[in-house]
Amino acid sequence: MAQFARNLAEKSPALVSAAVTHSKPRLATFWHYAKVELVPPTPAEIPTAIQILKKIINSAQTGSFKQLTVKENKSSTAPSLNAG
Repeated sequence: MAQFARNLAEKSPALVSAAVTHSKPRLATFWHYAKVELVPPTPAEIPTAIQILKKIINSAQTGSFKQLTVKENKSSTAPSLNAG
């Protein structure tokens, strides 16, 4: 057990260094996209998002979404997911 603890203590700085080296480029990429994608909507975008959501709720209540193709459904749902 003491041997294990000593080996762990000797190797831990190298393991931490390797982990930091490995994660730095990935974290930089994450922050690059996070700054753009995770920004809250501006006040000008909120009415548009509300209108899109009302349209989706109305189509769900009336069942009109059943008459659309998959491609039309994807194109109508994608903007609301992006705006909301």
